[in-house]
Amino acid sequence: MSERAQHTTHESAASFSPRVGRSPAFLTRYSSALFLMLLIGLEAGVVRFVIRDVRSANNEVQGMYVSSVLGLRRIGNLQYDAQETRRSTLYALTTNDSNLQVLYADQSREADARVTAGIAEYLQQAQLPQEVELGNRLQQDWKAYLAARNEVLGSILEGSIKDAVAYDMAHGVPLFEGVRRDLEETQRLYDDQASHRLANVAALATRTVTRLVTVLVVTVLIAGIFVWVLQKDKMASTMRMARMQMDFAASVSHELRTPLASILGAATVLSKSAVIAKDERLTSLAGVVRDEADRLNNDIQNLLDATRISRAQIRPRQEWIEPQDIVNSALERRRRRLSAHALSLDVDSNLPFIYVDPVLVEQAFGQIVDNAAKYSPPGSPITVAAKRNGRDVVLSVHDEGVGLTAQENAQLGERFFRGARHAATTSGSGLGLWIAKAFVTANGGKIEAASAGADQGTTVSIHLPFATPASQPEVGPDD
Repeated sequence: MSERAQHTTHESAASFSPRVGRSPAFLTRYSSALFLMLLIGLEAGVVRFVIRDVRSANNEVQGMYVSSVLGLRRIGNLQYDAQETRRSTLYALTTNDSNLQVLYADQSREADARVTAGIAEYLQQAQLPQEVELGNRLQQDWKAYLAARNEVLGSILEGSIKDAVAYDMAHGVPLFEGVRRDLEETQRLYDDQASHRLANVAALATRTVTRLVTVLVVTVLIAGIFVWVLQKDKMASTMRMARMQMDFAASVSHELRTPLASILGAATVLSKSAVIAKDERLTSLAGVVRDEADRLNNDIQNLLDATRISRAQIRPRQEWIEPQDIVNSALERRRRRLSAHALSLDVDSNLPFIYVDPVLVEQAFGQIVDNAAKYSPPGSPITVAAKRNGRDVVLSVHDEGVGLTAQENAQLGERFFRGARHAATTSGSGLGLWIAKAFVTANGGKIEAASAGADQGTTVSIHLPFATPASQPEVGPDD
């Protein structure tokens, strides 16, 4: 790593401190219970109103049945009995048989008794002033008609049919017509009352449905807001916890750098001494110490870089550079690590300059090379390429390692993600490719991975846009 990258890392690491004890989250652990209580209270209030509306509707329906439906039935019976009274009288007028005249007279009186009783019952149940007024008029008109009818029947029984017909035409018909109009008016009154009550029931039903729909919408809205706030708070809490973990790990990692540097120095001195002493066993042990110290130093650097990313402390220092220089520098730093593999290069000549931070891009590309060497068997081929593809310069690394499943390929680049087979065979933190992705994104590029499947190898590519020819830097003969 260059002095500039190390200096930036040291600056960011110096400010690391675990942030335990910060203000609590917006929602307390009792928020769910409070929300449920709120919903229960809201639903209870709605149920109360709905029950009240249902009771009102039931009362209206019962009232409509008692006062209107039964009333209409009574009026129908009154109309039938009144017509029966009238018909029996007319039958008595049309016969000369004295026995039939007596029979018809008795039938008329039986029918008029039912009408008189029905009118009395109507008056007892009448509540509205209009009903009482109409009932009194009907009672008076009926009594007047009965008086005329009795005169007609008396004349019939005395044998004066002609006088009976004349009296009936003069008095009976007009009076009965008045009774008929009273009964029809009473029927219309019941119809109006039934229509009014039916309208009330319909209004209550509409109001109940409106309330239910409103409460349902409000409940869904409140639940959605609550879930959104809860999820947001949960994500914030998770990020706070992750940040605390990252800060703590970075702080510890920063403290480990000094003793690690001492270990690396001691391993270097020990390796040189072993070479001088021609002690192969000691040389091998010194190499193991140096390799493990390098691996530990790389993990520590990943943790520090991850903390820089999480705290948005990546500030690219871009400059014009040739892509070949990034590839060569990254491979040169990893020469010993790649010596166990069959490395092949496929770099186009005359690639356009790219305007990037060379330190960040080299570190990202180097991480991809490290992964290829780590996850592929010794002796397997690794192909490093640098090509131009449309408006991008593509730096890619292909290995013949364990490959990726479709699900692993979708999750590749997530923080702390490692495939099950990768984690079982090799050690690692799962931060390398995530850091590489952040570094490349900070320079306006993107990382893509492609794998044919498990044990089919993997190709990881960095796509970096290059500028138009007019903005490319001029390269002199001495450059």
